[in-house]
Amino acid sequence: MGLGNSDYASIIFVYSLIYTIGQFVNGYLSDTFGPRKVVTFGLFLAAIGNLFLGMTFSAGVIVFLIGVNGYGQSTGWSGLIKNMTPWFRRTERGIVMSWWSTCYVTGGFLATIFATYVSFDMDFLSELGWKRGFIFPSLILFIIAILYLLFTRNNPEDVGLPKIVENKYEFEGGAKAEKLKILGLLLRNSSLWVYSSCYMILKMTRYAFLFWLPVYLEKALHYDVSEAGYMSSVYELIGFFGVILAGYSSDKIFKSNRFSTVAIMMIGLGLACLAHPYMVPYGKIATIISIALIGIATYGPDSLICTAGSMDVGGTKGAAMAAGIINGMGSVGQMFSGFIVVAINEYYGWDNLFYFFVIMSFIGGGLAALKWNQQSTD
Repeated sequence: MGLGNSDYASIIFVYSLIYTIGQFVNGYLSDTFGPRKVVTFGLFLAAIGNLFLGMTFSAGVIVFLIGVNGYGQSTGWSGLIKNMTPWFRRTERGIVMSWWSTCYVTGGFLATIFATYVSFDMDFLSELGWKRGFIFPSLILFIIAILYLLFTRNNPEDVGLPKIVENKYEFEGGAKAEKLKILGLLLRNSSLWVYSSCYMILKMTRYAFLFWLPVYLEKALHYDVSEAGYMSSVYELIGFFGVILAGYSSDKIFKSNRFSTVAIMMIGLGLACLAHPYMVPYGKIATIISIALIGIATYGPDSLICTAGSMDVGGTKGAAMAAGIINGMGSVGQMFSGFIVVAINEYYGWDNLFYFFVIMSFIGGGLAALKWNQQSTD
């Protein structure tokens, strides 16, 4: 469509802004009305917005639809964390949620591969070209929305199972006044703000790689567009193992203390970004290995904070609000990541962008290390 990097960054900003606002709003709505209703609405809204993105020719309409898509997707994380919380105890959440949260890593990997294939390599409806990359994922999402509505339930009691009672940091009451009281308790919890700060850094980094890694591979390293699309998927594919590593580490090694794992892996992320510019000259395999290491070190702490960490902080009654606040604050980093990428790249080059992420990762690791021996619920 002839859009430049700044136009692309602006579209990402609109998506991220609406997504960020939606995180705060939908965390409260999921705690109040239940995730089944809220997430189902969001799934259908995102599917509709994305479908029409593949039918438009106007940049203005793209901005509107990307906002619709952003709000629809903003129902997902806080709502799904709320959905999962009542079914598992704090001592098992690290491992359980590490396996569960591979959904967004494998989903991202499969989406990148699938969208690349249907946009460039599929023979069916070839006259639509890149638009197929929006249309076909939307059709899959419609199916998933129907399955979610039919088969999920909000808590164990809905299917005749006993309630799991938390022994620590459990909130009481479900009325509107109690929700506000819970929100006040959450806002005074220092663990919430350390997680939020780390997650802001992680989402800034993650979305920079998700949105810009194919551009970097094509423009800076001169791979062709299809090859860049497939190579960039390694970030999520191998990031899967970082998610599992973080979950088992936090539960088995650090006794369900999430901060220790977050600190170690964020420092590891800084080291991986530091090494990347020195590995690229050794060719494609070295570049793929570097991307894989960055993926492991990004997705590990990312998944731990936004799943088990949010659940620990919020408890059964406030999980969606905690997840919404943490993910919402993280989305502020996501919102500005595009502009940061463009600014640093244009004035200082791609290598210095990686060095910027080194500094930010070390800051996040240092913040988490301040609470090394502290439980998320303290």
